Amino acid sequence: MKPFTYERAKSIGDAVAAVAAKPGAKFISGGTNLLDLMKLEVETPSHLVDISRLPLNRIEDMPDGGVRIGAQVSNSVLAGDPRIRRKYPVLSQALLAGASGQLRNKASTGGNLLQRTRCYYFYDRTMPCNKREPGSGCSALEGFNRIHAVLGTSDACIAAHPSDMAVAMTALDARIEIVGPSGTTRVIPISELHRLPGKTPQIDNSLANGEMIVAVVLPPPPAGKQVYRKVRDRASYAFALVSVAAIVDSAAGRIRDARIAMGGIAPKPWRLNETEQMLQAALASDRTFSQAADAAMTNARGFGQNDFKMPLAIRTLRVTLGMLSNQT
Repeated sequence: MKPFTYERAKSIGDAVAAVAAKPGAKFISGGTNLLDLMKLEVETPSHLVDISRLPLNRIEDMPDGGVRIGAQVSNSVLAGDPRIRRKYPVLSQALLAGASGQLRNKASTGGNLLQRTRCYYFYDRTMPCNKREPGSGCSALEGFNRIHAVLGTSDACIAAHPSDMAVAMTALDARIEIVGPSGTTRVIPISELHRLPGKTPQIDNSLANGEMIVAVVLPPPPAGKQVYRKVRDRASYAFALVSVAAIVDSAAGRIRDARIAMGGIAPKPWRLNETEQMLQAALASDRTFSQAADAAMTNARGFGQNDFKMPLAIRTLRVTLGMLSNQT
């Protein structure tokens, strides 16, 4: 690990100012991802600003019936909060499907959203990786790409986004509160937080230098039943090969509303907007769910060893939709 300096921020203003002022500075909270990357010298920050003690660890009820989740709320606390379990079960389920209990105790809400890909080549400094070293190439294109993305990729990068929590928050239409060095706050939909690789895969998100996530706001819970379904190589402590966060509101045999996001298949949580439109006002039938699942993978592209993800995503989505429509 390369040498670095460290400070503990006393306020949000101090934190963003410190990172903005020092080239190579980074925020650190739970450190469940950043410290691993620093040990491998994939990340080499010159200065760390510890934000773990900032007063951002509350879950607050909003006047409209939604909730505001501070960026320092741990994954364990968020998953177990009675309000989240009752109003947003898809989020609680997604959090409990991620990592291990020990890691969930340390991992923060803001950090989970900003965790970096687990692509093998991103972690291996002996191999070319455009995300780690722009212009060096993408080893995964012709390499071992079993865990990689099949939607939203580019010739520069096919890495998949690893977060379970972010997939559920995408289905819930979460909004992200961000504070910048000037002290101003901006709010963006979660769909605008993560970036597709395009020609600049080294840029994972839309945060500017010194900007920090301070909260996630969930709107009032949508009508219908919610579920998070995760397919992985083993039952725990494994990233998703394919995951589905689905919310379906149906009555009298018809679907009134559907919100669906998928994980493990793209460089960002993947919202299925066109599939949702197909489902609205449609019959809640196996045929409808099969057609919708097939349509979701229309533009998917495999790279050899990850070709199985496309039929796996179709089957997982079809079964998840059927499961929700049959719940009582």
